[in-house]
Amino acid sequence: MPAARLMPTPESADLIELTRSVVDKELRPVVDEAERTHAFHRAVFTTLGRTGLLGLPYPEEYGGGGQPYEVYLQVLEEIAAAWAAVGVGVSVHALSCFGLFHAGTAQQKQRWLPEMLGGELLGAYCLSEAHAGSDPAAMRTRAVRDGGDYVITGAKAWTTHAGEADFYKVMARTSDNGGRGISCFLVPADSPGLSADVPEDKMGLMSSTTATMLFDGVRVPAERRLGDEGQGLAIALAGLDSGRLGIAAVATGVAQAALDVAVKYAKERESFGKPLIDHQGLAFLLADMAAAVESARATYLYAARLRDAGRPFSRQASIAKMVATDNAMRVTTDAVQVLGGAGYTRDFPVERYMRETKVMQIFEGTNQIQRLVISRDLARG
Repeated sequence: MPAARLMPTPESADLIELTRSVVDKELRPVVDEAERTHAFHRAVFTTLGRTGLLGLPYPEEYGGGGQPYEVYLQVLEEIAAAWAAVGVGVSVHALSCFGLFHAGTAQQKQRWLPEMLGGELLGAYCLSEAHAGSDPAAMRTRAVRDGGDYVITGAKAWTTHAGEADFYKVMARTSDNGGRGISCFLVPADSPGLSADVPEDKMGLMSSTTATMLFDGVRVPAERRLGDEGQGLAIALAGLDSGRLGIAAVATGVAQAALDVAVKYAKERESFGKPLIDHQGLAFLLADMAAAVESARATYLYAARLRDAGRPFSRQASIAKMVATDNAMRVTTDAVQVLGGAGYTRDFPVERYMRETKVMQIFEGTNQIQRLVISRDLARG
């Protein structure tokens, strides 16, 4: 059944109902086939953009929805409950727009943000490298100034929407000054020398293309640099706090979907003459699953409210990402257990939910990195 939500305004409550209507009509009918065939549905993002759901946390003057993060994340959770890969894609797109909005000039924002937020341009985010996943300051991809352009050479691993996006937010080294030698660029997808490697053969999120992006002397006009030289890593890390909240919401949506399937099955299936849910051992397992889902939701909403209030939220974002994704992994695994042998087949979606949530403990900073962030913040306090 749908999650019970306490929305801050009547408008935001209507937005949740709109989201549920859109996902029921546009996402749920095609998700199973898309995941089975590894099909990327670009049109879904266009639809979300045209209905106003793709740029919710950005101002209306640029084509966004002007909504607080508290509302955006709950919309994102509803999308992910129907289709995790699309939920991840929306979160990645929002992260791809972050640098332009927060570090771009007024002219840059007016030129590119409306199409990005409206779904006409789909974004991707290029930070990680094969040898520098949890340590982005060790990146080697380099951008060399050449007159009015920069020439980018290198490779960016684990890029969501690789080869599918219309633009790539790219972090590249412009000097050898460690983390202070990295700059941020908006690179058009049709740039000569830019290509996507063979897509990764993944465990889950089959309808979301993930690959390494290859930069072979890609020439980018200097007007597409965001912020000053050397500000790229700061831009990236600032965006990651918000991105971690996006993944927390996505994970919670998948966990809610798994709980819903498990409860429905436990009510309909009988054992020893009564519904499974009437057996205390199973009923208590379902109760623990429900507690895990609702505690994850409360955790990410608290962090989002801090963000909306303009208060520091980095530690709380890491807590939310860690708690929500760890809980989702446990809830989806338990959902498979509730269904027993049926849960191990593809006749039910819970096996897919379990595969999809595993990566959520890894990307946007592994949960081990989240513990490092949290503990360091405690030490400073």
